[in-house]
Amino acid sequence: MFMPSPGGMPDTTSLEQKASLLIGRPVGVSMRNGNGVTGVLCAVQNGEIFLLQYLYHSQFATFHYPLIQVADILAFPSCR
Repeated sequence: MFMPSPGGMPDTTSLEQKASLLIGRPVGVSMRNGNGVTGVLCAVQNGEIFLLQYLYHSQFATFHYPLIQVADILAFPSCR
C-alpha cells in the first residue's frame, strides 16, 4: 500500500483554511493512514472536520475527523 511521506502533507492550519472554503460541498478526504472517505463537508471547528456521509437507504450521519489525521481534502469535480 502506498503511504505518502509526512513531509509532503499540508499542515493542519492550511487544511483548516482549505476546508473552510469547501463547506457545503461534496468532498473526498484522504486520511494519513491511507483510507479515504467522501461526503458533504458541513463544518470545521476545534481542529476537526464534520462530514455528512451516506449510510444506506435514506440514512445519513455526520462523522467528525481530527485534522491531524487528514492528509488532504479535495472538492468533487463537476460532471461533464
